[in-house]
Amino acid sequence: MFILWNYKKVKMGAVDEIFDSIGERSLFRNKQILQYNYNPGDILHRDEQIELIASILAPCLLGEKPSNLFIYGKTGTGKTLSIQHVAGELKKRTEGLNILRIEYLNCKLKKVADTEYRIFAELIKKLGGDVPVTGLPTDEVYRRFIDELGKMDEKLFILILDEIDQAVKKISDNFLYNLTRLNSELDNIQICVVGVSNDLRFLDMIDQRVKSSLSEEELVFPPYNALQLQDILKKRADESFKPNVVNDGVIAKCAAFAAREHGDARRALDLLRVAGELAEREANKKIRIEHIDSANNKIERDKILDIIETEPKQFQLVLHSIFLLSEKNNGAIFTGDVYMYYQELCRKVKCDILTQRRVSDILAEFDMLGLINARVISKGRQGRMREIKLAIPENIVKKSKEILVDSLGL
Repeated sequence: MFILWNYKKVKMGAVDEIFDSIGERSLFRNKQILQYNYNPGDILHRDEQIELIASILAPCLLGEKPSNLFIYGKTGTGKTLSIQHVAGELKKRTEGLNILRIEYLNCKLKKVADTEYRIFAELIKKLGGDVPVTGLPTDEVYRRFIDELGKMDEKLFILILDEIDQAVKKISDNFLYNLTRLNSELDNIQICVVGVSNDLRFLDMIDQRVKSSLSEEELVFPPYNALQLQDILKKRADESFKPNVVNDGVIAKCAAFAAREHGDARRALDLLRVAGELAEREANKKIRIEHIDSANNKIERDKILDIIETEPKQFQLVLHSIFLLSEKNNGAIFTGDVYMYYQELCRKVKCDILTQRRVSDILAEFDMLGLINARVISKGRQGRMREIKLAIPENIVKKSKEILVDSLGL
């Protein structure tokens, strides 16, 4: 009993020491500045894109409906930040004039944009109405949305749908078609849709009738290069950290890592923030280059688990099939085998079976995300096929399987 008490005393003393010293050890002045959702006010290296967005949406200041706008670009290229900046300026210009209302919806959020019903229910909620989370026919929810629009004093409604490709993957493009044809049913208000997508092939995913009803303007955000990323990181680091905390070479290494990852500023900011947290935990006074390496490893693990947890059910079924096959074959597997296992899993969880071509598209996306390595090989008379190997680090394979089993209810 005495030994146990003494052990607890020592452990609690260590905890107290950590808690008492957190203020002294902290390297940050304002950690929020390194979060991806922080609005810096001054958006570096996106003047051209912001001006184009502004010019497309400017007619709304005269009460005229602007063109629908679709913005494309890889993650962390400033798309959301730029459209929210322009939206904020439009709100300032039209405040109190009953000209314009702008609402934002992130289509990647679970239980918000995973069905057409929930999308319209969330929009009704944003407009001040109320609708149960489930239980009504979709047509009724759609009618209530029209009713809420009819109550608005404003003449224009700009709806920003961020990560719109995620909603289309989950639920089809019907909700987009319904949104665009609404303008013919409304008398006193017009809707403008601004879609933001990480997938440059987004328009290839939607039906031709939806494309024609959108009459969209398109804008592509290029990736940041390493020098641009250094500018962004330097500005944020100066505001976020205490003086003389960041060692020479740290900013450049962060920028180099992120430039390699398609010029992702979000990735660069995450790297710098996590490196700061790791240095802080070690009671270091400086963030060193080795902290960037450690932060990169940690983020890679977390990113993969986040992808696995948030991907649609069909993606999870395909990935779980690859896990099962890898365990069975202990090595390389082929697309045909994956599709066979995938069909069995779909029957088991009572889920619709996608075509083999669609599953091949999902496998290509896994390859792009770094979850698998795929290469085309020749099988002689059997033709060409893709050989697949899991690329998920061994130390998170167990956790990845647990997430899939739990999500799929297996």
